[in-house]
Amino acid sequence: MFEAVIALCVALAGGPCRDHLLPGYEAQDPASCEAALIAKPPDLSAEAPLVVKGAARCQQAGDALSFSEVADGVFVHVGAIEEPDKSNRGDTSNLGFVIGESSVAVIDTGTARWMGEAVWRAIRQRTNLPVSHVILTHVHPDHVLGTAAFSTTDAQVIGHANLSRALADRASNYIESLDRLIGTADFLGTRAVAVDTVVENDMMVDLGGRTLRLQAWPTAHTGTDITIFDVATGTLFAGDLVFDRHTPALDGSLRGWRAVMAELQAFKLNLIVPGHGGPTLRWPEGAAAMTRYLGVLEADTREAIDTGMRLGAAVETIAQSEADRWQLFDAYNPRNATVAFTELEWE
Repeated sequence: MFEAVIALCVALAGGPCRDHLLPGYEAQDPASCEAALIAKPPDLSAEAPLVVKGAARCQQAGDALSFSEVADGVFVHVGAIEEPDKSNRGDTSNLGFVIGESSVAVIDTGTARWMGEAVWRAIRQRTNLPVSHVILTHVHPDHVLGTAAFSTTDAQVIGHANLSRALADRASNYIESLDRLIGTADFLGTRAVAVDTVVENDMMVDLGGRTLRLQAWPTAHTGTDITIFDVATGTLFAGDLVFDRHTPALDGSLRGWRAVMAELQAFKLNLIVPGHGGPTLRWPEGAAAMTRYLGVLEADTREAIDTGMRLGAAVETIAQSEADRWQLFDAYNPRNATVAFTELEWE
């Protein structure tokens, strides 16, 4: 398979460049790929302030992300349970796609544009059907910042009704931080992309003979959480409403998250795809560890508040009984304790 790429560079003299995938020009031979470029030259206006170096060209297809088929037509990529850095290039979250009879839906796009490109390649290894939807489970950058790879396609970007505002408020900080952590060479071309369609309550997406049911949730893990249920296989993409092995990350409401988990427990599902860990969990037993952690987080926080403990001291004690049960505990539990304390002390 051949694909089209173009070098985009930082405008500063001597700045780094990276070959960016141009989706939609794939062909079995270079001549057909080149003919497609001539017939429909790519629009690169959205890439400013990056500058183009040379012309678009066709070459052997690059690397795709690894995906496993967890149910019929349902594919999941498992990210590393690590903080983003130059070694993992930001590949730290679970991503997915679902293939219908007439189109494909992507579920989350990763931390950087290169990941969205690698998702596209993985899809093209399995089907030539168009990507009709890119569904973003919540605002966190490891799930949404690869979306620019799909910006020149006809894919409709879907997210929670609060997602656009949350991205506008946070995107510049996310991008500045991740450019430093991952390195400009790999992060180049990454940007936030506008949401085309919002989920206020629930929504059905038709992929042709296959329906996805999208549901927006009240503030829980974040204020922008949605889930995606594949009716055909009974598989739920939970985003970061569900964590496995990776310490849960609280960026919304502890009480809200526990309420959403209680509601999800009643759902009849075959499999659930967590935002981290997995790739799949049985339901509801797969969420037992996370449900326990959130319960301990709340109980310990209430005890600290009731005994008059100050926040700084409380953070050192809250949920410490869970420390040996989770990865990245020291990175995430202090933040969770801070958010929980701040929420519960003003009840």
